[in-house]
Formats: sequence, C-alpha cells, structure tokens
Amino acid sequence: MQKVKNRAIGAVSMLALVATTAIATNVRAEDKLTIASWGGAYQDSQAKAYFDPFSQETGTKIVTDEWSGETAKLKGMVETGNVSWDVVDVEPGHALQGCDEGWLEPIDYESLGGKDKFLPGAALECAIGNVAFAYILAYDNAKFPNGGPTKVADIWDVKKFPGPRSLRKSPKSTLELALLADGVAPDDIYKVLETSEGVDRAFKKLDEIKPHVKVWWGAGAQPPQLLADGEVAVTTAYNGRIYDAVKNSGKDFKIVWDGAALDWDMWAIPKGSPRVELAKKFVAFASRPENLAQQTKYIPYGPSNIEAAGFVDASVLPNLPTSPENSKTSFSISAQFWADHDEELTERFNTWLAQ
Repeated sequence: MQKVKNRAIGAVSMLALVATTAIATNVRAEDKLTIASWGGAYQDSQAKAYFDPFSQETGTKIVTDEWSGETAKLKGMVETGNVSWDVVDVEPGHALQGCDEGWLEPIDYESLGGKDKFLPGAALECAIGNVAFAYILAYDNAKFPNGGPTKVADIWDVKKFPGPRSLRKSPKSTLELALLADGVAPDDIYKVLETSEGVDRAFKKLDEIKPHVKVWWGAGAQPPQLLADGEVAVTTAYNGRIYDAVKNSGKDFKIVWDGAALDWDMWAIPKGSPRVELAKKFVAFASRPENLAQQTKYIPYGPSNIEAAGFVDASVLPNLPTSPENSKTSFSISAQFWADHDEELTERFNTWLAQ
C-alpha cells in the first residue's frame, strides 16, 4: 500500500513539475522583445549599450531586426494589425507622422523624469531621442594624394576630385545636400524646399551628379564598405559608421563636416504591440543617462539626455557631431518638413531614380 501511495505522490509531483515547467516556458516566451533598428556598427553599439544589459537586468530575450526607414512598412504593420516590432528606432519625421496618424504610442515622460531632462528636439510626443547623428561626406584618403574634398560642393566637382560617388537612396538629406552644393545657405534650406521651385532646383542639381553616382545606398553599413572595397571614392554616410571603420578597422577614411545634417535617432513603440509595457520598460532603461553615455564608447553620436554628458569620456567628445568645432556649418534636419512631405518627395525621388 505504501509503495502505491509513494508512486501516486511521485506521479503528482511529476505532473506538477511538468505544469510548472510549461508555465515557466510560457512566461519566458512572453518575455521577448523585438527591436528594429538600422543595422551595422550602429545597431552593434546599441546591443552593447542597451540590448545586452537590459536582457541581463530583466531576463528579457531581445530579438533584433533591421529596417530602411520606409514609413509604409511600419504604418502598414499597425493598419493590418500585424505588429511584429515592439520598439523601433525611428527618425523625427516618422515620429511626428506616426503620432499625428495614430500608429505610434505616446511616450510617458513623467516616468522618465520629464521632458526637460532631454536636449531640445529630442523629446517628441510619440518618440524619445536616444542620440544625435550627422549625415556627412566621407572619402578614401588614398584616392586623393593631393588632398580630398573639404566642402559639400566638392562632391559635384568630378574633375578636381575624380571617382565614383555614392549618395543616400532617399530624398531626405539628399535634397538638402543638393541645395547646399547649389549655394543655398544652411539656414535657408527649408524655406527653399517649401516651394515647388526649390524642389525643382534640388532635383536639377542632382541631375548633374546622377551620372557619377555608382551606388545609391540604403543601409548605413554600406558607405564604409563601398569605400573599403574601392567601389566609390566619395560618399555620404552617417558619421559614426565612418568613425567605426577608422577606429576599429584601421581604414584611412576622412570625414568632411561642412554642411553636416544633424538628426535624431529616436525610440518609438508601434500601436498594437502585444508587449507594450515591456517595451516601455526598455525605453526607460535605454534613456538612463549612464546607459546613453555607454553607447558613445562604441560609436560617436551625441546622447539625448542632458545628464549623459557627465558620463561621456573626454576623449570621445571631439568626435561627436554636436561638438562646437564639428557643427560650425551644420544644420538640423527639419522633422516637421519631412513629416509633411516625406511620402510625396519619396515618390518623386524614386521616379527620378528610375528615369
């Protein structure tokens, strides 16, 4: 009788263990967060500064994806109810449009200490800035033994600075670049682009360089690779990607800060994410000043939290796009302009590319 009783107790214990294991497995399955960002050295820096530490602190499994910034993809997920991303690294134009059209969650700034903790332009209603970066010009120093380009207009001077070019496959930053090369002052760029004549002027300037553009890049990892492979001599790029190639891969690349276009990368949460509360916890974690400063160890982008500067190594500060020396002739990308005109100008740009 005792043996039967023991076997019964053992069977119950085994069933309890199986049930507990199943519940634990389900809990672990739910503690997964999918984050979409821009790939390459930038996403690697995020993994070291945010993804891995958040996983260690919370036990959450981070799954990553990449996107190219096409609004239709993110917007389409929400509209079809098929949201596979819990957190997305977006640009300010995405944030304004997504908030206005209702496909991004609002940010709870009260839980983050208030908007005044962040630099101007970094605290939007439906997205919070993590870093400021710059679209810059870069070139392979070996291609120009007598000295390389020093200003935006030089990318159009194929006689003095010969070699194939690469430009971003997007109207954003590319139209601004064309107007700068055509003599428009940085402060006047969006006054000009707000007119149909100004848009025509930008495309006319792009017509001049188009035959010399070998590659229109979409992913941020492409420009340094194109330079490294010798496919192009001059390219537009994200400043951090070029810095990474120089520092960590020993490349002889140079950055041209003239006409640098400053912009924010921002965390946003798509409406309809099944893990919205966990997503909010991640955004709060990634917005801590000490964590934002950690990212500058791996890529030189300016952190959004004002208090983060106190955690940044002094040797890194001169490489940030927000430093006084690097931002002398820079301008800030207009989030409002691109929120208003992104789709129409992208359609025109893609049509122009196909011609």
